[in-house]
Amino acid sequence: MHFATTFRQRIHEIYTQLSQISTEKASQKPAPGKWSPIQIIGHLIDSANNNHRRFTKAQWQDNMIFNGYAQAEWVTAQNYQAADWQQILDLWKLYNLHICYIMENTPEEKLNKEIHKHNLDKIAMITVPADQPTSLGYFMKDYIYHIEHHFRQIVEME
Repeated sequence: MHFATTFRQRIHEIYTQLSQISTEKASQKPAPGKWSPIQIIGHLIDSANNNHRRFTKAQWQDNMIFNGYAQAEWVTAQNYQAADWQQILDLWKLYNLHICYIMENTPEEKLNKEIHKHNLDKIAMITVPADQPTSLGYFMKDYIYHIEHHFRQIVEME
Protein backbone atom coordinates (compact mmCIF):
# COMPACT_ATOMS: atom_id res chain seq x y z
CA MET A 1 0.00 0.00 0.00
CA HIS A 2 1.31 3.44 -0.93
CA PHE A 3 2.14 5.49 2.18
CA ALA A 4 -0.13 8.29 0.91
CA THR A 5 -3.14 5.96 1.01
CA THR A 6 -2.49 5.27 4.69
CA PHE A 7 -1.93 9.00 5.26
CA ARG A 8 -5.29 9.83 3.64
CA GLN A 9 -7.02 7.43 6.05
CA ARG A 10 -5.14 8.93 9.02
CA ILE A 11 -6.16 12.47 8.07
CA HIS A 12 -9.82 11.44 8.33
CA GLU A 13 -9.28 9.51 11.57
CA ILE A 14 -7.35 12.34 13.23
CA TYR A 15 -9.91 14.91 12.07
CA THR A 16 -12.77 12.83 13.48
CA GLN A 17 -11.04 12.43 16.83
CA LEU A 18 -10.01 16.09 17.10
CA SER A 19 -13.55 17.19 16.20
CA GLN A 20 -14.69 15.66 19.50
CA ILE A 21 -12.59 18.19 21.46
CA SER A 22 -14.56 21.20 22.67
CA THR A 23 -13.50 24.72 21.77
CA GLU A 24 -12.79 25.37 25.44
CA LYS A 25 -10.55 22.31 25.74
CA ALA A 26 -8.80 23.12 22.43
CA SER A 27 -7.79 26.51 23.84
CA GLN A 28 -6.32 25.18 27.11
CA LYS A 29 -2.54 25.26 27.39
CA PRO A 30 -1.07 22.32 29.33
CA ALA A 31 1.53 24.58 30.98
CA PRO A 32 2.89 28.11 30.66
CA GLY A 33 4.91 28.46 27.48
CA LYS A 34 3.35 25.34 25.93
CA TRP A 35 0.98 25.35 22.97
CA SER A 36 -2.71 24.57 23.30
CA PRO A 37 -4.27 22.04 20.89
CA ILE A 38 -5.51 24.85 18.63
CA GLN A 39 -2.01 26.32 18.49
CA ILE A 40 -0.57 22.88 17.66
CA ILE A 41 -3.04 22.45 14.79
CA GLY A 42 -2.19 25.98 13.66
CA HIS A 43 1.48 24.99 13.68
CA LEU A 44 0.60 21.94 11.58
CA ILE A 45 -1.16 24.22 9.07
CA ASP A 46 2.01 26.30 8.89
CA SER A 47 4.01 23.10 8.41
CA ALA A 48 1.63 22.07 5.61
CA ASN A 49 2.15 25.46 3.98
CA ASN A 50 5.93 25.15 4.06
CA ASN A 51 6.02 21.48 3.04
CA HIS A 52 3.51 21.95 0.23
CA ARG A 53 6.07 24.19 -1.43
CA ARG A 54 8.99 21.90 -0.58
CA PHE A 55 7.32 18.73 -1.88
CA THR A 56 6.39 20.45 -5.12
CA LYS A 57 9.78 22.07 -5.76
CA ALA A 58 11.69 18.88 -4.88
CA GLN A 59 10.17 17.22 -7.94
CA TRP A 60 12.25 19.33 -10.33
CA GLN A 61 15.21 20.48 -8.23
CA ASP A 62 18.38 18.42 -8.06
CA ASN A 63 18.63 19.05 -4.31
CA MET A 64 16.45 19.26 -1.24
CA ILE A 65 17.77 22.39 0.37
CA PHE A 66 14.89 24.39 1.80
CA ASN A 67 14.51 27.36 4.10
CA GLY A 68 13.28 26.76 7.58
CA TYR A 69 10.78 29.05 9.24
CA ALA A 70 10.28 30.65 12.66
CA GLN A 71 7.61 28.26 13.92
CA ALA A 72 6.73 29.96 17.22
CA GLU A 73 6.61 33.36 15.54
CA TRP A 74 4.23 32.05 12.87
CA VAL A 75 1.88 30.67 15.54
CA THR A 76 1.98 33.96 17.46
CA ALA A 77 1.62 36.20 14.41
CA GLN A 78 -1.50 34.35 13.27
CA ASN A 79 -3.02 34.32 16.76
CA TYR A 80 -4.22 30.74 16.47
CA GLN A 81 -5.07 30.84 20.18
CA ALA A 82 -8.08 33.07 19.39
CA ALA A 83 -9.07 31.34 16.12
CA ASP A 84 -12.23 29.32 15.52
CA TRP A 85 -11.46 25.68 16.44
CA GLN A 86 -13.70 24.09 13.80
CA GLN A 87 -12.41 26.38 11.07
CA ILE A 88 -8.79 25.58 11.98
CA LEU A 89 -9.57 21.85 11.98
CA ASP A 90 -11.27 22.09 8.59
CA LEU A 91 -8.32 23.99 7.12
CA TRP A 92 -5.86 21.43 8.53
CA LYS A 93 -7.87 18.55 7.05
CA LEU A 94 -8.32 20.10 3.60
CA TYR A 95 -4.71 21.27 3.32
CA ASN A 96 -3.43 17.83 4.25
CA LEU A 97 -5.77 16.10 1.82
CA HIS A 98 -4.20 18.29 -0.87
CA ILE A 99 -0.69 17.36 0.31
CA CYS A 100 -1.77 13.73 0.21
CA TYR A 101 -2.87 14.30 -3.40
CA ILE A 102 0.62 15.65 -4.17
CA MET A 103 2.16 12.56 -2.57
CA GLU A 104 -0.11 10.23 -4.54
CA ASN A 105 0.76 11.98 -7.80
CA THR A 106 4.52 12.16 -7.33
CA PRO A 107 6.10 9.60 -9.68
CA GLU A 108 7.88 6.71 -7.97
CA GLU A 109 11.17 7.64 -9.60
CA LYS A 110 10.97 11.08 -7.98
CA LEU A 111 9.91 9.65 -4.61
CA ASN A 112 12.82 7.22 -4.56
CA LYS A 113 15.56 9.23 -6.28
CA GLU A 114 18.64 9.41 -4.08
CA ILE A 115 19.38 13.03 -3.18
CA HIS A 116 22.86 13.82 -1.90
CA LYS A 117 22.56 17.58 -1.45
CA HIS A 118 19.97 18.33 1.25
CA ASN A 119 19.48 20.01 4.59
CA LEU A 120 17.29 17.41 6.27
CA ASP A 121 19.89 17.45 9.02
CA LYS A 122 18.34 20.81 9.93
CA ILE A 123 14.67 20.76 8.89
CA ALA A 124 13.44 17.16 9.19
CA MET A 125 11.73 15.83 12.29
CA ILE A 126 13.88 12.70 12.09
CA THR A 127 17.05 14.21 10.71
CA VAL A 128 19.31 12.73 8.06
CA PRO A 129 23.03 13.51 8.41
CA ALA A 130 24.18 15.96 5.73
CA ASP A 131 26.73 13.47 4.41
CA GLN A 132 24.11 10.73 3.86
CA PRO A 133 21.71 10.58 0.90
CA THR A 134 17.97 10.80 1.33
CA SER A 135 14.86 10.95 -0.86
CA LEU A 136 11.69 12.94 -1.34
CA GLY A 137 9.74 9.87 -0.22
CA TYR A 138 11.65 9.90 3.06
CA PHE A 139 10.94 13.59 3.55
CA MET A 140 7.22 13.08 2.89
CA LYS A 141 7.09 10.22 5.40
CA ASP A 142 8.92 12.44 7.90
CA TYR A 143 6.16 15.03 7.43
CA ILE A 144 3.55 12.38 8.31
CA TYR A 145 5.59 11.40 11.37
CA HIS A 146 5.61 15.08 12.42
CA ILE A 147 1.80 15.17 12.28
CA GLU A 148 1.51 11.94 14.28
CA HIS A 149 3.94 13.32 16.88
CA HIS A 150 1.82 16.42 17.45
CA PHE A 151 -1.44 14.44 17.36
CA ARG A 152 -0.07 12.28 20.21
CA GLN A 153 0.73 15.48 22.14
CA ILE A 154 -2.88 16.63 21.83
CA VAL A 155 -4.26 13.22 22.85
CA GLU A 156 -2.01 13.23 25.92
CA MET A 157 -3.53 16.59 26.99
CA GLU A 158 -7.03 15.12 27.20
